[in-house]
Amino acid sequence: MAAAAPPPAPTPAPEPATSLPETTPLFTRIRLATLADVPHIHKLIHQMAVFERLTHLFSATESSLAATLFSPTAQPFHSFTLFLLEASPKPFAVSSVDSNPFFTPITKYVNLSIPIEDPERETFKTTDDVTVVGFVLFFPNYSTFLGKPGFYVEDLFVRECYRRKGFGRMLLSAVAKQAVKMEYGRVEWVVLDWNVNAIKFYEEMGADLLNEWRICRLTGEALQAYGGAD
Repeated sequence: MAAAAPPPAPTPAPEPATSLPETTPLFTRIRLATLADVPHIHKLIHQMAVFERLTHLFSATESSLAATLFSPTAQPFHSFTLFLLEASPKPFAVSSVDSNPFFTPITKYVNLSIPIEDPERETFKTTDDVTVVGFVLFFPNYSTFLGKPGFYVEDLFVRECYRRKGFGRMLLSAVAKQAVKMEYGRVEWVVLDWNVNAIKFYEEMGADLLNEWRICRLTGEALQAYGGAD
């Protein structure tokens, strides 16, 4: 007598459907700053002075920034130049910044795993949906060894709630791209020795940290005394 056939194996239960984690879209734009941006620039520089524990050296005013950064004879990339980084939950509308003869804005779409809570959104708002995130200020210098100009980055700053999301890298990358476009030989800057996060960030970018060099600076009374000497 033939053996009875084994009972059919139970049908496996379907696996629960998996869904992709929710993300928050953010549109970013790097553009040349204009005279109208001076109030925001002044606030950003003050926040940077607070972060760097150097408020005792902060004396810039909106008037002094307007007069020096946006003088009638200043031409971007051949004088003091400032890129602003802005963010918006919606695509940027076409505006006059898109037709700037010196620089075409760089736009990028990012997906954030966690929405950014910006307590100063109204303070740094430029239009209804657009908020200033940070800035980089740079100007030409020259390398006699290379026989080429370069860019010196004086300031790179991202507001606190937007940090550690790649926005600082975006700003520095924009300066590097401009240097390459103009066939400049280098981009350089300084970093405070206690700012270990920034040092690690720059090293990961491939930047050389030149520990053998020291900054020398004449300013204030020492500058006046030395500059007035015969």
